[in-house]
Amino acid sequence: MTDRVYPSAKPNGTAPTATTAANPNAAPVKNQMYNNPNRVSYRPTPTAYHRHNRRRCSGRRCVCMCCFWSILIICIIFLLAAIAGAIFYVLYHPQLPTFSVSSLKISNFNLTTSSDDTTHLTTKLNLTLSTKNPNKKLIYNYNTISVTALLNQVVLAKGSFLGFTSSTNNITIIHSTLSMVSQVLDVDSVSSLKSYLKRKAGLPVTILMDTMVEVKMDKLKSKRVGIRVTCKGIHGSTPKGKVPAVASTNNAKCKVDLRIKILKWTF
Repeated sequence: MTDRVYPSAKPNGTAPTATTAANPNAAPVKNQMYNNPNRVSYRPTPTAYHRHNRRRCSGRRCVCMCCFWSILIICIIFLLAAIAGAIFYVLYHPQLPTFSVSSLKISNFNLTTSSDDTTHLTTKLNLTLSTKNPNKKLIYNYNTISVTALLNQVVLAKGSFLGFTSSTNNITIIHSTLSMVSQVLDVDSVSSLKSYLKRKAGLPVTILMDTMVEVKMDKLKSKRVGIRVTCKGIHGSTPKGKVPAVASTNNAKCKVDLRIKILKWTF
């Protein structure tokens, strides 16, 4: 009895084509899909990493552009301010007012110690000042001016005088009375005053003045700006009896400083 051979249900390998069966030595035929002109080319989709890098680069570019435009705008503002300031200076040639001490008389200077060992100071000073507006087109409007007389940071007397208007090329004479009644002094102030009273050179008095001033230019007005006037080089002495002691003001010089407030800082 002969055995029958049945073909396998699962094909083993690729079935030979008719050409291969006819000619076993012929070269295999390549797939034609690579030479198909209508074939859509393969383009890999961007991964999340590439999308993140693209967003990050775009964000950096926006920040750089914002910084560039901000710096450019600030530079333009400063340039315009400088041009406006130059035009204002050429047209008006502004100058600060000048102050000078004409005379200082000390009519009362009494330093007493009470039974409880506290020291009191009573003083009275007569001050005469002059201020000049050297501008030809600017007018200064002063608020009330506070005046303080100091001796090595020790307050001798205080006073004030009403505000006034200083016209162009005008000199204004100011008279003010400074006083202090039974002011209690600490130990350091007492020792400082007593050491200066023993000197022959006299008492080196400093005059401080603080006020606000408004500048008027034709029909324009500026905002009020604080100024401080410091006058040094004054040497006085204590009076003898009822005759006031006249201080020496030959070497007195006054300095004017603008006090501009930016936020909480004063310059």
